[in-house]
Amino acid sequence: MNEKKRFEVGKIYHIYNRGVAKCDIYRMEADDWRFLQGLCLFNDKNSAANILWQLEKTRGRLTLNVLKKYIKDQKYERKPLVRILAYCAMPNHFHLLLEEREEGGITKFMQKLGAGYARYFNNKYNRVGSLFQGRFKAVPVENERYLQYLLVYINVINPSQLAEPRFKEEGIRDMASVLRFVEEYPFGTHQEYIGKRGSIIIEKGVLAELLPTPEIYRELAEDILREKRHMEIQHLWLEE
Repeated sequence: MNEKKRFEVGKIYHIYNRGVAKCDIYRMEADDWRFLQGLCLFNDKNSAANILWQLEKTRGRLTLNVLKKYIKDQKYERKPLVRILAYCAMPNHFHLLLEEREEGGITKFMQKLGAGYARYFNNKYNRVGSLFQGRFKAVPVENERYLQYLLVYINVINPSQLAEPRFKEEGIRDMASVLRFVEEYPFGTHQEYIGKRGSIIIEKGVLAELLPTPEIYRELAEDILREKRHMEIQHLWLEE
């Protein structure tokens, strides 16, 4: 497919990838935070190649709060390449919900994000070669029902597997325990959708209209888990 026609402006895509040979791409929490920082800073038409390094050098340990202040203090207007509706970083893979804001936006953003994070990871762990398993995968989101199921898959089903490793095969044994775990998981956007945390990374877009309150979102998530409706999107699951 012609690269320029691969993504349509205004359309939402499920973007995902994992480490080469299923290797971990985040070895410690600092790596997860660095990936999230990249989600924020690389989503800009302006070059961000050296910003993370410069910020860490001048401001010490880089947190999202530091980034928020940095962005607020910038004298130029940020120009996002994509709309990030949701994300989840897991030990050996990641998932994103992205909306194409302008022609070529997703491609440019993913190139910057992938190259920037791989450079950081390889330098930190003294490794060479590809970090990710080929080109990122992209699946168009065709309808609102699918979009809502996909959001719950990214925000809840993914991190729940860290709490209950046999979730896929056996389902959830203790829903209350799983939901408590997910609500504390910092590297996904479940906290944003239940109203627990604000974000400088995501814009909910159409999801703010479909799920206007934390209560409606929480009810959807619990219903999908309770009724095992997650099986309807089982084809999305990666073989980690």
